[in-house]
Amino acid sequence: MKKSMFALAAAFAVSASAPALAEVVVVVNAKAAEAAMTKDQVAQFFLGKSSAMTPIDQSEDSPLRTEFYKKVTDKDASQAKALWSKLVFTGKATMPKEVANSAAVKAAVAANPKAIGYMDKASVDGSVKVVYTAP
Repeated sequence: MKKSMFALAAAFAVSASAPALAEVVVVVNAKAAEAAMTKDQVAQFFLGKSSAMTPIDQSEDSPLRTEFYKKVTDKDASQAKALWSKLVFTGKATMPKEVANSAAVKAAVAANPKAIGYMDKASVDGSVKVVYTAP
C-alpha cells in the first residue's frame, strides 16, 4: 500500500512539474482586414521577408517563442534571430519589438492596426483577432 501511494505521489509530482504546452495562435488587431493567414504568410513577417505588418516577438527565454518559431517558421529562435541580425546589419529591416509575455503581445497588437504577434490561445480576447493557429 505504501509503495503504491508513493508511486502515485511521484507520478503526480512529475506531471505537475512538466510544463503544459500552450496552444500558439497568431493574432492581429481586431479591426485589421486580415481574417486568416497561412503558415507561410505568417512566417514572412517573422523572418523579415515582408514589412506589410509589424511583428511583435515574445522574450528570448519564452517557451512560447521557441514553440512558435519551430512550428511556424520551421527554424529555431536562434536561426530566426540570425536572419534578423543580417537584415538589420544591411539596413533592410529593424528587429521585431520584443515584449515579455502573451498579455504584452495582446496589448501591443491591440494598440497597433499593423501589428502581428503570437500568444497563448487562452489569453485571446476581443481586442485581437486570431488569424492562424499553430498545429
